[in-house]
Amino acid sequence: MIKGIKGVKDILPEETPRWRFIEETARRWAGRYGFQEVRIPIFEVTALFARSIGASTDIVEKEMYTFPDRDGTSLTLRPEGTAGTVRAFVEHNRASDPLPQKYYYLGPMFRHERPQAGRLRQFHQFGVEFFGTEDPRADVEVISLLWGLLSDLVLPDLTLEMNSLGSSTDRAAYLPVLVSFLKGRLNRLCANCQRRIETNPLRVLDCKVPECRAATEDAPELLSHISSEARQHFQQVLDGLAALGISHRLNPRLVRGLDYYCLTAFEITSSHLGAQNAVGAGGRYDGLVEALGGPKTPAVGFAVGLERVSLMLPDRSLPPGIPPVYVAAFGPEGGPAGIRLLEELRRAGISAVTDYRSTTLKAHLRQADRAGSRYTILLGDDEARRGSVVVRNMDTKAQSDVSFADISRSLLSQISPS
Repeated sequence: MIKGIKGVKDILPEETPRWRFIEETARRWAGRYGFQEVRIPIFEVTALFARSIGASTDIVEKEMYTFPDRDGTSLTLRPEGTAGTVRAFVEHNRASDPLPQKYYYLGPMFRHERPQAGRLRQFHQFGVEFFGTEDPRADVEVISLLWGLLSDLVLPDLTLEMNSLGSSTDRAAYLPVLVSFLKGRLNRLCANCQRRIETNPLRVLDCKVPECRAATEDAPELLSHISSEARQHFQQVLDGLAALGISHRLNPRLVRGLDYYCLTAFEITSSHLGAQNAVGAGGRYDGLVEALGGPKTPAVGFAVGLERVSLMLPDRSLPPGIPPVYVAAFGPEGGPAGIRLLEELRRAGISAVTDYRSTTLKAHLRQADRAGSRYTILLGDDEARRGSVVVRNMDTKAQSDVSFADISRSLLSQISPS
């Protein structure tokens, strides 16, 4: 038997209703805010991710699925969605169209990580990208969208965490201060963080290893080293959130793992997810479009992990499904009439099923129970001759005769949500 790859999960039929509900809710919220769907390729040239995400990030260094194309070009399965969306924005000269522009994407991403609950090697994200304005109200808008989506799904114990990463100039001035501090704690840091001091020191602040967190508890805060302009931008974001009634917690350790972020950084976390507690996260990336060859175009966005949302989604959030109508057709005349009736019901928009193996009423009723059907249509030879069927309510056992001409309309009136 050939088994699936470790860290790649099958989503079976009993699970897909909750996924479809999450995806439909995400699309609905994106539409409310004026975001339009973009569908980007699952793989891109490797240089795109190295240049945008950052060559010294954990994603690029250790987690990407990279392989040579037949012509030798290095390709990579997308580890996140922003880089591909920005590449499409630049390649198709979207900046020449009126700004701002708002996109959302939804689909699988790929990272070679140690598989655990809510963290797989093939995982799924919903994300938005808002191009064309430096206004802090755009930051507020995408945070509001994410908060509204997760709240609408009734996810438990959500906390919005906020920080400012300042400008690239701010970070350049701050990094020597942070590096000097970290070198004084070198022997208390994990091997990975010791390496990060030379390659990506900000990421040390985001390390989840308890010893590293304790060692950096009193690290100098980036928020104390940002410019007055960055501070003003951040305060306007916080004021905007307060005006919408969205509370937040300042988290000076929130630095995000991708090099393209600047100014606003945010995460929505939940205590239900353990150490890897981020449900969705994002921030501003004003320099990325220009870095990938486009004109200077400010932008802000987020991504939310659908596996983590699915883990937390309460069953009570799911709308009740409408069970299929079961057609119990049997006999030399009832059987063919049942095939025609199934087609009529389906064309009328009614989910209808049968079991072609069953040849007796008893066998059909057993299969109707297994299908969870609320209504079963009994159609034998006698019913076929007189042009009517028996509709049986499987809960009350009540039965009624309905003509062929009225069956679709009668069932629609009974199974439609009240």
